[in-house]
Amino acid sequence: MHSSKKVLITGILGQDGANMAEYLLSFDFLETHPRDDQRNMQVYGMMRRSANPNFENIENFKDNPNFKLVYGDLTDEVSINNLVKDIQPDYFINFAANSFVGCSWDMPMQVFDVNALGVLRCLEAVKKYKFDCRFYSAGSSEEFGDIDYSPQDLKHPIKPRSPYGASKATARHLVKVYRESYDMYAVHSILFNHEGTRRGEEFVTRKITKGVARIRRALEINKALVLNPLPIKPMELGNLNAKRDWSDSEDFVKGIWLMLNREKPKDYLLSSGETHEIREFVYKAFKCAGIEGSFRGSGLDETFGYEDGGRWLVLAKVNPEFYRPAEVDLLLGDPSLARKELGWIPEVSFDNLIKSMVDWDIELLQNEKLTRSQRQT
Repeated sequence: MHSSKKVLITGILGQDGANMAEYLLSFDFLETHPRDDQRNMQVYGMMRRSANPNFENIENFKDNPNFKLVYGDLTDEVSINNLVKDIQPDYFINFAANSFVGCSWDMPMQVFDVNALGVLRCLEAVKKYKFDCRFYSAGSSEEFGDIDYSPQDLKHPIKPRSPYGASKATARHLVKVYRESYDMYAVHSILFNHEGTRRGEEFVTRKITKGVARIRRALEINKALVLNPLPIKPMELGNLNAKRDWSDSEDFVKGIWLMLNREKPKDYLLSSGETHEIREFVYKAFKCAGIEGSFRGSGLDETFGYEDGGRWLVLAKVNPEFYRPAEVDLLLGDPSLARKELGWIPEVSFDNLIKSMVDWDIELLQNEKLTRSQRQT
């Protein structure tokens, strides 16, 4: 008879935290699973205290008897120590972060306090109060920064170009130091861009899919207002030339769980191995919504739209305010090591990822008062 494992997940209200919790809680419903001790797991989701928390991402499972919300803050050493001491987790998965790259220029001290020192506080808590706990730190492709070669692997030099990237690179080094100095099971993986229906609205992919849904509805309304159509407010974006390696978050949490269940700890890199321009994401998102358009112009004057009665109807345009001070133009990862050694096989393609996000935001707009669980039934 195996005792149930305990998993502490920070950043539970975010995309990755919610997807990981839902994935682990789903093990009880699988007919077969390689590890009997991973059934009936107790999942603890850490969130910061807030006057108006948004539970949308955990709506599906927050009432599951094997799930419990707990309060803590990566900037508060005492709260992290108490959680590890009281819960005695077998796994500690850290997704909490200030994760919006653009904002890291405005508040670099806070970003480092959470993303770098926060990881240090977690490592210290595990070392002191639950040494056999397996610790995971979520890294970022932004750690690479200035690119020497593509695709990037774990041997690529670390040359971040933003405070966010620098904070994640610091966390990576801290995990390595603790793993090698104390023989802890601690891993830090490089995660390339990963999206999904739980993605925050401040990120460009969700901004695009929500914008497409809004514009689609506005165009539908205008069909009924033939004589007096309403003006369409274009979506505003930054650097359309930026290239990213996008994957599905649900694929990534499965890979992370594989990393945490090896005989010995080792860092890995997760990515799709494909790169796409933001321009391509925009085009395909509109196409998923049934809107065929094209790009015109160049640089700051580039727009996306279509001919409408002899005029060019602009649906998306460039706003220089959304450019980063130091943009990383090309990110492309090499996931071959994770595929070979972990047996990790991502299931969601780039096109299907976009379609699922666009479909979700269209439905969200049509059923604004429904919860996530109600929309999925």
